Amino acid sequence: MDSVHAISSPNAWSVINGGNLRRSMHLTKNIYYASSYTSKISQRIRKPHFEYKYSRLRQPTLNHRYKCIGERSTYKKRNEKYVAKVASTPYSDSESRASYSKRIFDIVKKFLVAFFMFSSPYALTAQTLSIISASLLVVEKLSDISPLFFIGVLQVAVPHFFMCIFIAGINQLCDLEIDKINKPYLPLASREISFTTGVIIATSCLTLSFWLGWTIGSWPLIWGLLLCCFLWTAYSINVPLLRWKRHPLLAAMCIFATWAIIFPISSFLHLQTFVFKRPPIFPRSLVFVVTFMSLYSIGIALCKDIPDVEGDATFGIYSFSARLGQKRVFQICVSLFKMAFGVAFLAGATSPSLWIKIFTALGHAILASVLWYQAKSIDTRSKSSVASFYMLIWKLLCAEYFLMPLVR
Repeated sequence: MDSVHAISSPNAWSVINGGNLRRSMHLTKNIYYASSYTSKISQRIRKPHFEYKYSRLRQPTLNHRYKCIGERSTYKKRNEKYVAKVASTPYSDSESRASYSKRIFDIVKKFLVAFFMFSSPYALTAQTLSIISASLLVVEKLSDISPLFFIGVLQVAVPHFFMCIFIAGINQLCDLEIDKINKPYLPLASREISFTTGVIIATSCLTLSFWLGWTIGSWPLIWGLLLCCFLWTAYSINVPLLRWKRHPLLAAMCIFATWAIIFPISSFLHLQTFVFKRPPIFPRSLVFVVTFMSLYSIGIALCKDIPDVEGDATFGIYSFSARLGQKRVFQICVSLFKMAFGVAFLAGATSPSLWIKIFTALGHAILASVLWYQAKSIDTRSKSSVASFYMLIWKLLCAEYFLMPLVR
């Protein structure tokens, strides 16, 4: 009967009608239970039909209100989570910046590696050592090794450094289709460097080379740069009367003139006449360098075409290897290298100084022995085998450049 009294009282009906919805928050829970309990009692005592329906219609509003109020804490918790995520945004931005910096670093690193391969590093190293070695021939006494000497060496080495990159670049640009067959690992053939980028690099290096040479004002240096540019442009570029690499004798002449004459003589004369202001001379040591490099450079010219017979023949370039056979040309190359080291051995052995005789004779004997031993195991039909031997002869040449200044 208490339940029935609660329903029939005005306060109970006000609950059913939703009139006290704006009560304080701590009564909400009681209101919900009261409305639920009232609904059940209404069903039991079967109130008039309109009252039952009215209470049923109003109850969802109460429940909805209760749920909205009761879920405020849940909403607040979700909001706190959202705020926490916003607070972590700077960390995500720093991660993005770090990732972006890493991508930029990887791109730059990849380009530098490709540029290193584009510049023909073995030739660049040998050329730099050739210039230093020929410059040391000028030294007559220890006092000549001064800051003036090092400045003079840099005046030759830096312009020729850019010229060497131009030579390697124009050769790869003109031989792009051939290199796809013979040397697909090169950056232009493998598309690590685009054709346009290659043109920009080659043109920029040529411009820097001539600008530096003209700024320095040394005529031996300027003539050396001009001759290198002319010879290797004529060697590579495919225009009428040029493209000398198609003719074995002209191709060998380009390599012979560059390594046996231009590099040693122009470097020596630059230091002798422009830096130290001495009269031009051709000492015994310079004659030895020219003789040695004449034999060695011709051997390089013949050896470099041995693994490239397939691609050269496809594009109408018939080198000595294509005409005479790879094995026969390889034997000629080894003979030329042995002759060059024999000349070096004799030049060192006839030196007036005993310690120079011993040191140079022993050094050249070791280099010749390494060459002879490695040449026995080379298979001329294997590109990788011949390529490894080709790199070996460049390494032996770099070692020889340390012995050349000792021959007096």
